[in-house]
Amino acid sequence: MNNQIWIMTSAFDQLDLDQTVEKAKNIGVQGLDLCVFRKDGTRDDFVATHLDYENFGPQQAHEVLEKFNQARLRLSIGAFDNLIGGDEDQKVKNQNHLLKLIRMAYLMGGDENDVKVGTFVGYNHELGIQENGFEKNLEEYQRVFTPIIKYAEDLGVTILYENCPMEGWRSSGYTTTYNNLPGVLAARKIMYELIPSPNHGEIYDPSHDIWQQTDPISVIKHTEMARLKRIHVKSTRNNPDPFWGNMYPMQKVKPEWAEKSGIPYSTNEWDRHHYEATLPGFGLGDSMDWRKFVDTLKGRGFIGPFEIENEAKLSKQTGNLGAIVQGCKAAVQNLAPLLFPLTDDGFVYPETDILPLKEPSAKDVKVITMDKLT
Repeated sequence: MNNQIWIMTSAFDQLDLDQTVEKAKNIGVQGLDLCVFRKDGTRDDFVATHLDYENFGPQQAHEVLEKFNQARLRLSIGAFDNLIGGDEDQKVKNQNHLLKLIRMAYLMGGDENDVKVGTFVGYNHELGIQENGFEKNLEEYQRVFTPIIKYAEDLGVTILYENCPMEGWRSSGYTTTYNNLPGVLAARKIMYELIPSPNHGEIYDPSHDIWQQTDPISVIKHTEMARLKRIHVKSTRNNPDPFWGNMYPMQKVKPEWAEKSGIPYSTNEWDRHHYEATLPGFGLGDSMDWRKFVDTLKGRGFIGPFEIENEAKLSKQTGNLGAIVQGCKAAVQNLAPLLFPLTDDGFVYPETDILPLKEPSAKDVKVITMDKLT
């Protein structure tokens, strides 16, 4: 079976759903992972809202499935926020929003249509600064997510965690940059033991491990493949730093100290680790062997989609729609020989392999909130 290439729609935050679908067809991908972030959320980096989560019911689900079948595209949905830490009011809103997304996925067929729900877990730093803070965060995750995953399982929906540590999620005045629990494989393995349901798994993004000096191929070799449902296509070009080293983040110091000593220092929350976000095959090389990575995944039986998450400095970060599309096209062409069969037209995904999304027969369910769920 040939792996598909999808696009995560955060790259097209300036476009509506219809426009994004058209771009996807032009780029030549087989699916979209639709970002459905809260419009009143606190994040302002790489977010988008491509479905109306406040007014979503069976009719809206039918219309989305029909739109994607006409375009011959598959889909998933997701929003990525802190669900176990941070401001209490925002945390509860994020949890309730995830419950809305689970219901939306259910109305669009859920696991039967491979419509998954992507999310972060986040991190509770009030617990984290205590002794055994990592264990306490795992316990908080278990407390919060046990009823959420039970709800998803009852509806036939699978939740997927992305492994980004969200290194810029707090002020650069803090020493640590570990802000999302599933940012390391060890945490993910414990999470599945704490909640043994089959209805949660992961989206693996190798770029996050590259700047942590961790080999993504080794991670895949130790990953429980039944949990791995998506791969994010995003590269990292590591930039060695003799001043801070490559094990710890760059710290915030007084500018006059840095200037007098001639060292770089953190000037904003995301200016911490020494790397540049890239896309494979677009503009410059990266610090990863994509062929070996893909071969390892295929050797372990991975059949899910590769989703282009375009945050590249030379593409998405330019703010230029042409460069954003160009970067996505380059990533498709770079991956095509690794994923698609060779035909008279080159390496092309067989259109006959794109299965139509089924019209679900499930009945509507009411929107639920955490206080009612628990």
